[in-house]
Amino acid sequence: MQYVARESAFHRLHPLTKLIFAALVVALAVLTSDLVMLALLAGAVVVVAIASGLARDLLRQVPLLLSLAASLLLLTVLTIRSGAILGYLVPPTVPVIGGAFPITAGAVDLAVAMSLRFAAMLFAFQLLVISTQPRDLVHLMDRLRMPVDYTLMLLIALRFIPSLQLEGKRIHEAQLARAYNPGKGLAGKIRGLFPIIIPLVSNSLGKATVLGLTIDLRGYRSGRRTPMRNLSPGRADVACICCMALATAGYLAVLLV
Repeated sequence: MQYVARESAFHRLHPLTKLIFAALVVALAVLTSDLVMLALLAGAVVVVAIASGLARDLLRQVPLLLSLAASLLLLTVLTIRSGAILGYLVPPTVPVIGGAFPITAGAVDLAVAMSLRFAAMLFAFQLLVISTQPRDLVHLMDRLRMPVDYTLMLLIALRFIPSLQLEGKRIHEAQLARAYNPGKGLAGKIRGLFPIIIPLVSNSLGKATVLGLTIDLRGYRSGRRTPMRNLSPGRADVACICCMALATAGYLAVLLV
């Protein structure tokens, strides 16, 4: 979720245009449960990422989406009984409990639809974040009259959460270099978290103190804002908004038919 510097047409778009794109994807994903339309929506976001040179960064979320899809499938199979029975979680040959938890077509369809919906929304939001500099997002939110405190929280999340992830990885590598071996299995992994979490939290508290002092020194409480650059939409933004309007109208027309 960090900004990735690229020279592409999508990067050069106004942040408002990219925000409208992400909002439209989220809205259209919520409005339908049709698998084909959701797949086309997620595919359209991936195509935009490929054209922007951001496909590799976007597809890093695939393992997370696969684990989410597996969880949704298990949840729907356990709670929904509609449609034809495709199989059973517990094979019928198992004594006593054989044939328990049937896998129905309705449960599978719902799980796939929810997974595609989350994929489209996550891809759209990540494409917005990694193609737009945080200062431009903050400037956009300020122009949209968003409360300054919420803008600050967004900026801190975008800038410091990835830094914390990188620092946690470095702490883990340092522990491995010192031959720390918490053991194998789930218990070993849980024990291995403590030598990472404790220094990470300690360092984060120190950074929070420095960040608070920096915010005060830069006159955050004064309420006056001086943007580093003034952004204005161009012809490409107008063309993209028109294309999105046409695509949205076609999408809605297909849903209403």
